[in-house]
Amino acid sequence: MAGVARIGMLTPSSNTVLEPTTAAMLSGLTDVTVHFARFKVTEIALSDEALGQFDDAEILRAAELLAHAKVDVIGWNGTSASWLGFDRDERLCERIEALTKARACTSVLAFREIFSQRNIRRLGLVTPYTSDVQERIMTNWGAAGVTCTAERHLGLSDNFSFADVDERRVAELVREVAGEGCEAVAVVCTNMRGARMAEPLEAELGIPIYDSIATTLWKGLRLAGVETSRVQGWGSLFADDRSAGSKAGSKLNPLPPAPRAGQTGAEDRP
Repeated sequence: MAGVARIGMLTPSSNTVLEPTTAAMLSGLTDVTVHFARFKVTEIALSDEALGQFDDAEILRAAELLAHAKVDVIGWNGTSASWLGFDRDERLCERIEALTKARACTSVLAFREIFSQRNIRRLGLVTPYTSDVQERIMTNWGAAGVTCTAERHLGLSDNFSFADVDERRVAELVREVAGEGCEAVAVVCTNMRGARMAEPLEAELGIPIYDSIATTLWKGLRLAGVETSRVQGWGSLFADDRSAGSKAGSKLNPLPPAPRAGQTGAEDRP
């Protein structure tokens, strides 16, 4: 159909949140369609078996199937690079683009871009993951110049179970980390119910709330040339159209150094 932007999403097989949430976010955009392909992901852990789920070969097979639908963009709607390293998603985007000729993006690279653009250096982190996975995420972000000044995690590893954490509990976790002091909160997991809570929590807490499902769609829309401000009711992320259409897999400018102890960093923000 002429004039329709098609966005493909690579989806963990046991995820039950991201598809209905993405569809809800796009419900007012009749000129954008979203299409999903799954590959096996059932456990989030640091074991060899769990890490092997994110082998590029499986993901690329799913991406190839999405390309049959002639999608304009293919997004990896998962957060594995948050503990495996940004380079995993950078390489994956390059391989998807070479294979499918569609533009590629990921949730984690979108997070990094958002934090860089908006000068976020003190982050509150909310996940359903285990302690060791959480530590890996915090280390990875710290190396990129973003300090996790507060965090909450639920100690879960069964990917399907993440969806059983209701919105009220997610909101409680966000409030807790915000109360410890941070410039923004990231809900990192695309099978967690954070997206719908972003806008009311932003109004309540006065800081941005960034959800993983939302960041994937935000970047996908940009790459497809669709104004993100048309997505309304899902938080401040979509209201800002800076750098629309920039290439997902490219290296970003380094983030500025984190503030010294005792500084909030707020005085340095625009």
